[in-house]
Amino acid sequence: MQLEELVDAILRLDESTALKLAREWLEVGGDPLLLLEAVRRAAQVIGERYERGELFVADLVMAGEILKEVSELVRPLLRGGGGKPVGRLVIGTVQGDIHDIGKNIVVALAEAAGFEVIDLGVDVPPEKFVEAVRRYEPDVVGLSGLLSVSIESMKLTVKALEEAGLRGRVKVIIGGGRVDEEAMKYTGADAWADSAAAGVKIMLSWVGGGERGSP
Repeated sequence: MQLEELVDAILRLDESTALKLAREWLEVGGDPLLLLEAVRRAAQVIGERYERGELFVADLVMAGEILKEVSELVRPLLRGGGGKPVGRLVIGTVQGDIHDIGKNIVVALAEAAGFEVIDLGVDVPPEKFVEAVRRYEPDVVGLSGLLSVSIESMKLTVKALEEAGLRGRVKVIIGGGRVDEEAMKYTGADAWADSAAAGVKIMLSWVGGGERGSP
């Protein structure tokens, strides 16, 4: 099975075929990371079609459900085998955006890399990020969003962390379909990534790749 078939099934909102192809890929020992990458590409195309007015909200909800179900097949295969976490990540899709596939892929890869992950969900307001940073004292805050409007919410979230006196305690990384170097500078983040693997690699470099709390 070629992963392009899976991408095509997702884009056609063909739930049963998409799940069947994903299961077949994993059953024959296919790389779960490549499967997640296919899911990410499908999510990006769906987001672009929605922003161009080619898809309706109902289509978006259906697509999101398919993407979530496929991603859930992979997550158990990527979770780490215990031990002390290498770092702590607070992550969420920013206010005004309900897309969670990209975020969920980052969560799966970050857990596999040894991070303790606190997932705040979707449509997360800045004050909830502030509250989570105070409560969990993470090393990294991940701000996710697929739509262009998410960039402004990311900026407001970073500003809220600054106003709460917490910005200096955490690294902030932004990710999603519309982020780039310019968006990173505009929002005040420390880094950006357009793929989950690249984002996790950056986060590991920040925590030094060791156990949290180790010298």
